[in-house]
Amino acid sequence: MPENSAGELTFLFIADPLDGFKTYKDTTFAMMREAQRRGHVIYACGLQDLAANPNTALIEATAQRIVLTGKKHSWYAKQGTPVRMGLNRFSGVLMRKDPPFDVEFFYATHMLSRAESQGARVFNRGQALRDHPEKLAILEFPQFTAPTLVTRSMERLRAFHDEHDDVIYKPLDGMGGMGIFRAGHAEPNLSVILEMLTDGGTRNIMAQKYLPAIVDGDKRILIVDGKPVPWCLARIPKRGETRGNLAAGSTGVARELTPRDREIAETLGPVLAARGLFLIGLDVIGEHVTEINVTSPTCFQEISAQSGIDVAALFVDALERHVRDASAGWPKLAGATGSSVAVE
Repeated sequence: MPENSAGELTFLFIADPLDGFKTYKDTTFAMMREAQRRGHVIYACGLQDLAANPNTALIEATAQRIVLTGKKHSWYAKQGTPVRMGLNRFSGVLMRKDPPFDVEFFYATHMLSRAESQGARVFNRGQALRDHPEKLAILEFPQFTAPTLVTRSMERLRAFHDEHDDVIYKPLDGMGGMGIFRAGHAEPNLSVILEMLTDGGTRNIMAQKYLPAIVDGDKRILIVDGKPVPWCLARIPKRGETRGNLAAGSTGVARELTPRDREIAETLGPVLAARGLFLIGLDVIGEHVTEINVTSPTCFQEISAQSGIDVAALFVDALERHVRDASAGWPKLAGATGSSVAVE
């Protein structure tokens, strides 16, 4: 490893338990399937399987080699026993653990950063994940955002509502639309909403001006290695709902990017890619960015099925370029470069 004479690459996917995958829509599964189609080797592990070697400080994973079976159920088969191996021994390490970004995820990003200093190639990079919390990352690009406030101050949150009349309030660590409230004109429960979300004024939350364009969908725009995928997925809320999340029951409709979509993606993409964000999922309502998703962006399969664009192929194309461009000078650690340990 990282590449044999036949051009075979070996990828480690750090993910949630494989048995919980919904393969008909899972993006990590789509990545694995495309990698295997090209003849690459796949390993998988979870955050709990990362460790620092007590003798060398090498960041290792206890990982299981898998082969995709093509079956709807029992979609993967284990090959051999798990092995303990340095992350720098893989062609690429793909961090695909789903949110939330909790303290264990935070510690894992530090281990990934240490692994990178030892020669591992990680997508998305550990430091980049830490530096770009998905709600707060938009604050760097106010030219593309709607009026947005981040605070724990009840007074300021109420004043923001007074100014904009119709406001979305959400926690900074939520996912899938969880904990999102819309407070319209003369909202009678505003105080209760703010008290609950801020935990009595002890936690920062985000307030954003409500964007009526949500009725046309909350667009997920994918950026791979700094370049936007030409089609996005507009997640259209179900009747009576304001959240454009598939997990909240919205309907996904693939659409070509608008000129404004391209402007946003082509401005943010190269900037964020240069920081180690290889895959990004922008959430755009109308003409405004509402979130920059970096932990485990999704929607590959939905966009591919409706647009005819093979998003997973675009992703693996870019992944192969990155790995092979660096393979000639792949860093190796003295005394820790060629070994792996079988784990019973």
